[in-house]
Amino acid sequence: MLVSTSGGAFLEQPALKLSSQASLDLDGLELLDREDLIATIKRMVNGGVSLSFHGKRTAMEIARKVRPRITRRISDLHVGTPEEQSQNLLIEGENLQAMVTLYKYRGQINLIVADPPYNTGQYFRYNDRWDEDPNDPDLGTLVTLEDGSRHTKWMKAMLPRLQIMKAMLKPNGVVAICIDDNELFHLGLMMDEVFGEHNRIAIINWQKSYAPKNDSTHVSTATEYVLVYANDKELAKTALTLRTEAMNARYKKLDGDLEPWTSDNPVRREARERDRYAIQSPFTGALHYPGANSWRIPRADLKKYLEQWGSEYVENDVGDSRIKALMIKGSPAVKMNQGQNLDSDPVIEGLDVLEHPIIRKARIKAEKVRDNEVWPFLHFLKNGHGRPRVKRYLSDVKKGKVPLTYWADEDYETPIELGTQSWDHEESGHSQAGITELNAIVGKGHRFDTVKPMKLMMKIIQLWCPPGGLVMDPYAGSGTTGHAALELNRLSGANRRFILIEQGRPDNGDKYARTLTWQRLHNAITGKRPDQNGNLRKTAEPLGGGFEFRALTTQIDAKTVLTMKKDELIDVVITSHWQNGSRNAPNLMRIDDPRFTYLVGKNERDEPYFIIWNNGAGPVGQLDKDSYNVVLQDAKKAELKQPYHVYARYELYQSKNVRFYKIPDKILAHLGLNENSDPFNDEGEN
Repeated sequence: MLVSTSGGAFLEQPALKLSSQASLDLDGLELLDREDLIATIKRMVNGGVSLSFHGKRTAMEIARKVRPRITRRISDLHVGTPEEQSQNLLIEGENLQAMVTLYKYRGQINLIVADPPYNTGQYFRYNDRWDEDPNDPDLGTLVTLEDGSRHTKWMKAMLPRLQIMKAMLKPNGVVAICIDDNELFHLGLMMDEVFGEHNRIAIINWQKSYAPKNDSTHVSTATEYVLVYANDKELAKTALTLRTEAMNARYKKLDGDLEPWTSDNPVRREARERDRYAIQSPFTGALHYPGANSWRIPRADLKKYLEQWGSEYVENDVGDSRIKALMIKGSPAVKMNQGQNLDSDPVIEGLDVLEHPIIRKARIKAEKVRDNEVWPFLHFLKNGHGRPRVKRYLSDVKKGKVPLTYWADEDYETPIELGTQSWDHEESGHSQAGITELNAIVGKGHRFDTVKPMKLMMKIIQLWCPPGGLVMDPYAGSGTTGHAALELNRLSGANRRFILIEQGRPDNGDKYARTLTWQRLHNAITGKRPDQNGNLRKTAEPLGGGFEFRALTTQIDAKTVLTMKKDELIDVVITSHWQNGSRNAPNLMRIDDPRFTYLVGKNERDEPYFIIWNNGAGPVGQLDKDSYNVVLQDAKKAELKQPYHVYARYELYQSKNVRFYKIPDKILAHLGLNENSDPFNDEGEN
């Protein structure tokens, strides 16, 4: 990779070294396309920083070359009721192809959480043919640590995925990508370029272990990172982190108040002269000032709170060059000590003030309130002999705390409770917590050793996905993100939805989207856990919810659509449809019922969806008066309301009650394909 700085220097990274005889600067420049070179020089001249690497232009074009796929709903792997299934997705397939296929969700995602391969020489694969054909099905070879171009390959794989992630986000959406130090700097530069440095929200440094490991001759690795960027930082919102029991324990019912409270500062960080005056303590007769600042309580309210201690207060001039003080009525005249600092709680001249009859009478009344009643909002520390404070009620504070960029082990060292089955830690370190959690919910023997802890993912989701939002994970792995969303829904009563994409390890014969990932989500939803013998038993509280399981199959085009079987086409319509004009992505629920001829699904508003078939089976038919009458009959049987969404080959009959979608044109459009350039339109069919 070549990074140009404002000084014009090029920094050569090891991934791009060609040979020991070559000139690094010359060879580095020759690797760039003409357009990239011109763009790089322009950014150098303008004093900026340029990210350039071999094959960058190709990587930037890959997402446009990826074709959408047919998505098959596999009913045997659905979990939950039909309504619950329609809320969430688990997709088996390559994540770039899946995100391209999920065109209806572009601009609809609140949060994308990604945990891509860390390029450690163990998991990351790259197929060189992807440079020319990103649809090539070969997974490629394992990129080893000895591969001199491994950083370049990793960036070529990540860049198109970052581009499409950005396209999937809502205008106020956020992306959070987990990474370690192998690709931290490269990922940061790409994120700056794709999302903009000005849209960087945070670089989270989270403590993955709390015990030293012998993984380095210099410094033991104990942390990893989460890079958090907004689509538009001005629109994005970061929630408060959940309050802890320790934080809430500071709030008590010290005086019998109905609500717990703690003492707070009655002073604002601003010197307003009209609010800089003395108040007299009903316990000691001492004068209290707001220091170098001013009272944040209005004067009338302050007088009211003081009088709730049993004595009447009046305004008196105490000779401090301030506005009149709030004094106990009838209290002795006071004189300031010469040269006394008014901002450091001046002392009343004369020690006999404590025994003055008016002060003594005020003290007796105040002590009676202190010992027998709920204290006024303004109170005094040290049993009445200290400085004034105000009550801060727990119900009035923010429902959380502002998050820090360092997330320490006290947040993650203990896995959340996942059921009655327990497993011993094999080693220390809170990254082990994720594996322990996975063991508890699916059992040992899964051979999956890169699992993020639930608390980490729950914290990310809680901060950047609103309670009714949609979170997507294109590197779903064991399904921690989906599990975390379900757990948060249970804890807070929220309705967050998820889309998980996982290819698994087909090179090892394990498509664990339908094994490990599916099993974890299934067990979380149903409350089932493996016993010591590996048998599933309902031993934990079910989280509820559900999801559809879909698998990516072949590429889709007009010819494919027109030759699909009925069941296949229904799946394509259900998974690809979005509402014209609003780019709204409704959750369509498939309807499989032999009573209906054309009815195939409905949306959340109970509007029906139909596909017209010749003879009720195929091929695709046309909407005419006869088929429209069947549509009416189906809708009446299902008790569904207008408008009627109808897919058909041609529209020969029109009705104001029908929203018509032409096959294959509208299906291709809903998948992001240009109807005018698709091969179907070049074949001369009318």
